Amino acid sequence: MTEKSQRAATQVLIAVSIAAALSGCTTVPWGGTSYDNTSGGYQTNGAPTGAVAAGYYRVNPGDTLPAIAAAYGQRPQDLARWNGLQPNASVTVGQVLRVSPPPAAPGNPAPGAGAVAQQGQLVWPLRGPVLRPFMPGSTKGIVIGGKVGDPVKAAAAGRVVYAGTGIEAYGPLIIIKHSDSLITAYGQNSTLLVKEGDAVTQGQTIGEVGADSRGVGSIQFEVRQDGHPVDPLNWLPKTGG
Repeated sequence: MTEKSQRAATQVLIAVSIAAALSGCTTVPWGGTSYDNTSGGYQTNGAPTGAVAAGYYRVNPGDTLPAIAAAYGQRPQDLARWNGLQPNASVTVGQVLRVSPPPAAPGNPAPGAGAVAQQGQLVWPLRGPVLRPFMPGSTKGIVIGGKVGDPVKAAAAGRVVYAGTGIEAYGPLIIIKHSDSLITAYGQNSTLLVKEGDAVTQGQTIGEVGADSRGVGSIQFEVRQDGHPVDPLNWLPKTGG
């Protein structure tokens, strides 16, 4: 992967992670950006850049319209239309863009926003023991053990918003957007079998299990609700892992 593509992948992951961080000071899962409610704005390396409302994103250095659209699971042409831009338009640092659909017209309401945790709503991406549990403030998800090369399954239907190796700590990583408020991430694959933009069904094979630094076959599985890491075990069936 070139330096340019690694930078683009990192920007996508950072944008995904801040999509719904709306209150308090929330450390984002894949980058050094946070939203500080006391200062009223997103911070990058400690520098406030101004507040943005929910459903909007402030452009950072190196951002492009397609990368921002991919980060939020949107089509570049839709993002351009919502912001009165041409699909191939460039964006400038500090520019605020709408990244969620405008409110629906009366009589045609949009789907409800917040997903509610429900046991069994997701399926296990890998059948194996939980080698590391979720610990609020300490871990971002769980580690599920398996054999290298075992199939990794999509926990629910959705669209792939990232598939690549831009973040070293996650190895080959897949991120799937299931709704405006629910995202799952699958790290430490040995092989990626989907690409950005693919629509996937629940249970579809999306990758193959890799190994951690000790050579143990496993994957990192994370669930984010409204941008916050949550315990995947609250969403998975109690049996089958």
